[in-house]
Amino acid sequence: MYTVIGTPMSRSFRVLWALEELGQPYELTPALPQSPEIREVNASGKVPAMIAEGEVITDSTAILTYLADKHGKLTAPAGTMARAHQDAMTQRFLDELDAVLWTAARHSFALPKEQRVPEVKPSLKWEFNRNLDQIAALIKGPYVMGEAFSLADIVLTHCLNWAYGAKFPVENQAMLAYGKSMRARPAHQRVAALIKK
Repeated sequence: MYTVIGTPMSRSFRVLWALEELGQPYELTPALPQSPEIREVNASGKVPAMIAEGEVITDSTAILTYLADKHGKLTAPAGTMARAHQDAMTQRFLDELDAVLWTAARHSFALPKEQRVPEVKPSLKWEFNRNLDQIAALIKGPYVMGEAFSLADIVLTHCLNWAYGAKFPVENQAMLAYGKSMRARPAHQRVAALIKK
């Protein structure tokens, strides 16, 4: 059994969703970012962390990659061109969507008040939607990589969900429809239900 340390209202959602898709048993140990509980296993204080095989893995994308490779699902095989393209798309989502959302979050609540520059948010919203339009033009199937659901879909959908919560309007209609279809997946809905508890 895996132990996930974090909260569903964070990037931990990605890990929990992957575990649900994989049908793997897990327990969730609630921990907020920078809390003593997460600092016990991750000195940076960032969530999520996951305990597997008696060791701690940090960073949601590293955890997703480990789980997908270990269980042979949600990913193209390592060393293939399909995997290279999947990794490139996933990193693009992290660089061009996740990073923009995290910058907005830092200037909303994460940074010390005297270091925040709230005036940057309209620029970030513009950048997010510009990047999303470019990404949408690359998606040729029902999923990021075509016909197969992968960890890239988990990362992209989580960014879309985060945008909604952060009041970043998603203007691209194809991305709105894509996000709706991903949120309809039973595994996604099971994790979303954890937030409501």
